[in-house]
Amino acid sequence: MNSDMVSLSGQTVRFNDREATARLGLIALATDMTSERDLYRQLPQANVAIHVTRVAFENPTTPENLRLMTPRLTEAAGLLAPLSPLKAICYSCTAASVVIGDAEVAAAIRLAVGDVPVVTPAGAARMAFTALGVRRIAVLTPYTIATSQPMAEYFMRHGLEISSFECLGLEDDRDMARVSDATIIDAALAVDRPDAEALFLSCTGLPAINVIAEIERRAGKPVVTSNQASAWAMTRLAGFADHRPAAYGRLFDCALPAETVGEAA
Repeated sequence: MNSDMVSLSGQTVRFNDREATARLGLIALATDMTSERDLYRQLPQANVAIHVTRVAFENPTTPENLRLMTPRLTEAAGLLAPLSPLKAICYSCTAASVVIGDAEVAAAIRLAVGDVPVVTPAGAARMAFTALGVRRIAVLTPYTIATSQPMAEYFMRHGLEISSFECLGLEDDRDMARVSDATIIDAALAVDRPDAEALFLSCTGLPAINVIAEIERRAGKPVVTSNQASAWAMTRLAGFADHRPAAYGRLFDCALPAETVGEAA
């Protein structure tokens, strides 16, 4: 077709309201096989968009390798900057947010995107325990002992008591993404203790949202997971106060605690 065959349309272009869609950012690890799927399943299906970028990461999942992502976060977040305004950005790595630090993660991301609420799975879990009125938790991770130990210290440093803490000993987060539902259920019930007020299943790579309802039914107490807590916090920050998806636990009955909103912002 010749260029002289093209003409400008006479139609007036009208635009939808910029705020009509709540836009959320997700920074996933290059090796993450779970976070995107889990977020899509838990967030409202209408008037929400998830925009995903990735940050380089090399297994094994050790504290040393997790810290290597710190200088890469600003560049990864910069790929989301053209999509503003964003309601929140989630850095989807629980263990890394613990060893790097919630404040350090937020600062690195905001260098690229400005003053946007930043959610980390560890910080979202702490907000979840506050919302649920929980102080004593049992914790299950898929990591090694060396990678799990900083998480135990993190929660205790923030005023939580740990009733029991067990890990599955995996080093590669791609293997963590393949852990079966039956294994997660059995391991969660095994780590539970009568004095634990809630269970925390760590790791955004672990496909744990599938079994939240079953574990809550059998344990008789709330279950918080990394991806569930992150989705809950992002949903509330995006203004969906009444969003209560089925099958993803008691947490979605709760509001975001007012006194902790600043930690995610």
